Amino acid sequence: MTSFITWSVIEGALELGLIYALIALALFLTYSMLNVCDLSTDGCYTLGCAVGAVVAIAGHPVLAFFAAMGAGVVSGFINAFLQTRLEVESMLAGIIVNTGLYTINLAIMGKSVISMNDTETVFTWMKKMLEYTGAAGAYKLIVAAVFVAAVSVLMLWFLGTRLGLSIRATGDNPDMVKSSSINPSFMTTVGLCIGGALTALSGCLIGEYQKSCDINMGTGMVTVALASLIIGETIFSKKSIRVRVFGVIFGSCLYRIIVAIALRFNLPASALKLVSAVIVAIAIAMPAIKRYAANRKIRRIAMRKRVSEGR
Repeated sequence: MTSFITWSVIEGALELGLIYALIALALFLTYSMLNVCDLSTDGCYTLGCAVGAVVAIAGHPVLAFFAAMGAGVVSGFINAFLQTRLEVESMLAGIIVNTGLYTINLAIMGKSVISMNDTETVFTWMKKMLEYTGAAGAYKLIVAAVFVAAVSVLMLWFLGTRLGLSIRATGDNPDMVKSSSINPSFMTTVGLCIGGALTALSGCLIGEYQKSCDINMGTGMVTVALASLIIGETIFSKKSIRVRVFGVIFGSCLYRIIVAIALRFNLPASALKLVSAVIVAIAIAMPAIKRYAANRKIRRIAMRKRVSEGR
């Protein structure tokens, strides 16, 4: 490694990339599999951090994850209720839930910022466990990797079950699913509840990771998750579900590494959102760029062939 990009920078990017991969996996389920646009990610992420922080401060850092996921399920259920029962468009439903969650999160936290400096977390536990081992310096990376590995295995198992296959079918063709005696509204509700749980889990994990919770920490998180998802889907397109899930995690880590490299150019923190937008735009346009490059190559070959025949 050079002095420009050190291992500490890469390690920090991987830690955040794995934690944010949980949100990308949530969008993978709702956006890629279920074909539903969920814009409640920002508020649900903060909700998970707020609930997790309050429970962890009370002395239950492990229970905090289950409480956060439960809150995420409730958020996802309300989002699904607006869409399936009240027939609100998915984008509007997400915006409504996201707006309402700001007040709810502030009520849960009691103030705009919560400090957890003196609070026991799973990261401090892991640090104590690995204190006299060679892996002591990587305790944060290990905790994040364990969470992501467990969620990935459970998601792959779930997507192979009858319920998971029904959710995938609902995203592909809801009319066909409805004719097969499968309730698409129920599938949408289940998918959004699971997505909300994963998003809240990521928020709880990041809260224990950085030992703080801010009311505005979720702003733009849907853009970050979408960038990670699109990068992974672009690189590992038209592959099996197992490879695509790995691609989402890889995309999240790659996104954080790109951001870390960009920040090494002494860019101001306010430019982070612009960097995210540029990465998303490039990732979305990548298939079109590839087609354009392929067409250019074909035209050059055809031109050379005509020139050679003319000679």
